[in-house]
Amino acid sequence: MSRKATVSRETNETNISLTFHLDGEGLNQIKTNVPFMTHMLDLFSKHGHFNLQVEAKGDVEIDDHHTTEDIGIVLGQAIKEALGDKKGIHRYGNSFVPMDDALAQVIIDLSNRPHLEFRGDFPSGKVGTFDTELVHEFLWKLALEARMNLHVIVHYGQNTHHMIEAIFKALGRALKEATTINPKFEGVLSTKGLL
Repeated sequence: MSRKATVSRETNETNISLTFHLDGEGLNQIKTNVPFMTHMLDLFSKHGHFNLQVEAKGDVEIDDHHTTEDIGIVLGQAIKEALGDKKGIHRYGNSFVPMDDALAQVIIDLSNRPHLEFRGDFPSGKVGTFDTELVHEFLWKLALEARMNLHVIVHYGQNTHHMIEAIFKALGRALKEATTINPKFEGVLSTKGLL
């Protein structure tokens, strides 16, 4: 079974094509016109051992909002599609990742009940030209479209870049744990019999 999905989305604001492979080696080809998101997606792919191809263009002459948001939408849709019926998956994932002065934790439940709980305050409103409030926007759209319960906690940190980097590394690692198949599981890990 190949847990892989390709999703495209074209609007008047963005044009995104993405291929996501859950059972990869951390290989990626990522081209976006939001350099900071390109960097974060690279980290997510590498630390989750996901193969990821992204081609994303958007109206960055306005700002990075639409492109960042729509990448979250498309990636979430691809994760949901790649998971299929979710039979045999661990369902839950939890990862702590330190990055120098920062410590982030990401907890995931692939419950089919989307929710984002975000606890963290960034010292700076920007990293380069990237608005740090877009991290929340990306994660919310990702959780919504992947239909995951996603909790993100930045326990502490002084450098905003380090804090966000720790989040994306932890996101990859937690999602890898949640999507790993345990051959001992039959069906889905739910008393309802459905995720």
